[in-house]
Amino acid sequence: MGESVSNDDVDLSVSNIVLTVGNSMMGDDGAGPLLAKMIKDNPIENWSVLEGGSMPEDCLHLIRQSQPQRVIVVDAADIGEQAGEVRIIDPETIVDMYVVSTHSLPLNFLIDDLKTFVPEVIFVGIQPAIVAFSFPLTEMVQTAVETIYQRLPEWQGSGGFEHC
Repeated sequence: MGESVSNDDVDLSVSNIVLTVGNSMMGDDGAGPLLAKMIKDNPIENWSVLEGGSMPEDCLHLIRQSQPQRVIVVDAADIGEQAGEVRIIDPETIVDMYVVSTHSLPLNFLIDDLKTFVPEVIFVGIQPAIVAFSFPLTEMVQTAVETIYQRLPEWQGSGGFEHC
């Protein structure tokens, strides 16, 4: 189903890192891994990608070593919108709203840790349609991932996405 992206050859000299989260074997939870693959296959200047899978905390040491100015965390998140909608999720609301959890550590802990050494941390959530084993990524979520990828080169502030 989903091909995993290795973090072995990541350029840690850039100032922007995308940390993707998710499991490509779980339907729309594969949004993060798809974005990681897109960035690896077609690199974006001044950006590196780390695929966090279901244990993004395992990438913290690489991010700390890199000392980036900005980290964008991308994952499927139940934000109460139509499937494929993208929102910037404020860290304070993650605990209350974050329902899709195929991860070993709640993302608010990860984001809080990142904020201790990264000046700008942004959590981008994509509303999934289905998160279940062996389901493919839906077209709506794939389109959302493509939109995020296209906005990365000129990313400013919230990348043009609304907050929730």
